[in-house]
Amino acid sequence: MVFEVLFWLSVFAVFHTYVLYPFLLKIFSSNKSDNTVVFPYDENLPFVSILISVFNEQEVIVEKIESIYNTNYPVEKFELIIGSDASTDNTNSLLDDLSQKYHSLHFFIFKQRQGKGNIINQLFEKTKGEILILTDANVIFETNTIYELVKHFKNKDIGLVDTNMINKGLKKEGISIQENAYLSREVIIKNQESRIWGTMMGPFGGCYAIRKELYSKVPENYLVDDFYINMKVFEKQQKAINNLNAKVYEHISSNLKDEFRRKVRIATGNFQNLKTFAYLLLTPFKSVSFCFLSHKVLRWLGPFFLIIAFISNIFLLFHPDSPCQSFTAGRSEFYKYLFYFQCFVFILPVIDYLLRKFKIHIVTLRFITHFYSMNLALLFGFINFLKGVETNVWKPTKRN
Repeated sequence: MVFEVLFWLSVFAVFHTYVLYPFLLKIFSSNKSDNTVVFPYDENLPFVSILISVFNEQEVIVEKIESIYNTNYPVEKFELIIGSDASTDNTNSLLDDLSQKYHSLHFFIFKQRQGKGNIINQLFEKTKGEILILTDANVIFETNTIYELVKHFKNKDIGLVDTNMINKGLKKEGISIQENAYLSREVIIKNQESRIWGTMMGPFGGCYAIRKELYSKVPENYLVDDFYINMKVFEKQQKAINNLNAKVYEHISSNLKDEFRRKVRIATGNFQNLKTFAYLLLTPFKSVSFCFLSHKVLRWLGPFFLIIAFISNIFLLFHPDSPCQSFTAGRSEFYKYLFYFQCFVFILPVIDYLLRKFKIHIVTLRFITHFYSMNLALLFGFINFLKGVETNVWKPTKRN
């Protein structure tokens, strides 16, 4: 009986976070609209400070900055503040040239590597804007990106606005198609959370906007700063939303090993955040708590549920005690087929790996690989979290 309960609780937890919760969001959000209390474009728009921490971004930094200054947001209404985190390539010289062209661009050179969160904390002290946009060097703006982010701050209840990240550079032979499908679904889920409750669970770290007064400095050695900042907005009784019209573009990684490393780092940071905000789970009837549990916590604990379900299934292969022998035999047969199914699914990533050696790429099969590699990364991230995080400096993932 105990193993049966453990099995079905684990199955339900995985089913809820990946299937039931998104389904409920789709139903509940169907008659909900996006925020309509916005700044008209011809109104007196707020002054904005755009913050970027860069490390060896010579390949993208010019395109990034040009995309910012090519937006339709009034140039006199924003400043661009960049911190070079001990870059060793031509990033600094390119920024020097660009600062001559754009007088509202200010950049600062940090001689010792500190990590994105620590750099942004220091750049924050130099800002003049009432709205902050935190963005990465490899994330390219559309013409109306800044305005689409800023316009929602007319609504005094909104403290943070996220973008709609669109991936570029998809390749069939890598993991990018699967990662794009996962991230695109995440954007929809976050937008639905926004429309129902204003409780979007974590912005796209590559670009989002926040009221300056709500910005919370990220603790030293935190690896997922955007989620921490987002949850602090909820602590201050403000809403966080996603705007599908605030589009930005990023080349996504297609290399499974590089992407796995990135996910391990993110997973480690997820458990840091879980430790910090676990108290929210003690108030299950609040929308923030429900979203946090359903969208994030159950997903972060996914590898443990998969392991528990598999081990419980092994014990359930033996006939449990029952007064009805025929019922017991039938139930054992049922769990036997479930066990075979789990074993078969576990083998699929191995088959995918072998096929890749022969340059055979099956997109559907790669989704199974993506799912299990993501959960394996969560498991590794948990182990890293238990060991302790000594630094938030990491090697950026190579993009296509």
